[in-house]
Amino acid sequence: MGTSSKKNIVIFASGSGSNAQRLLEHFEHHPTIQVAALFSNNANAFALQRAENFNVPTVVFDRASLKDGTVAQQVQAYHPDLIVLAGFLWLLPAEFVKAFHNRIINIHPALLPKFGGKGMHGEHVHQAVLDAAEGETGITIHYVNEHYDEGAPIFQETCPVRADDTCETLAARVLSLEHQHLPRVVEELLTQDKQTPRA
Repeated sequence: MGTSSKKNIVIFASGSGSNAQRLLEHFEHHPTIQVAALFSNNANAFALQRAENFNVPTVVFDRASLKDGTVAQQVQAYHPDLIVLAGFLWLLPAEFVKAFHNRIINIHPALLPKFGGKGMHGEHVHQAVLDAAEGETGITIHYVNEHYDEGAPIFQETCPVRADDTCETLAARVLSLEHQHLPRVVEELLTQDKQTPRA
């Protein structure tokens, strides 16, 4: 796990966890930052196995324990400097957001404020982008508040939407951006005094 002087990341994931994998890889041997734990609301999430492969503790929770404050207490035990929502689909309770004010970030597969909000995840986002005939899409890394996808933006990157794109091809292009930029932005947030990392 490394030394206690390291800054701690807690990851929340609901599914496969490919972004979690990138964070686990990036910070495995980092001198000052470590992934302290991975939390999931899905006992079958492959993200849990990814964390276990790196000997990172995992916690599975349900909606009741998230609402009653149990999960917040469990997270606090890992002394998180940053909580990263990496494919986590539930809305966090306002009390949880308040407990970790400005220490929770999310990555969204579109250019917010467009194509955000409840239900806007995965292929739903990419299909909406295609249906709107957008010329570009991308990713948004943003702080989390008590509303879906409405927290202050930290970083955005764009990619083109091509005439022959499908949900699958667009998703792959956007996911590549996520994998490229999320570890860097997380590292900058934890190593710079600035609230917002360089674009």
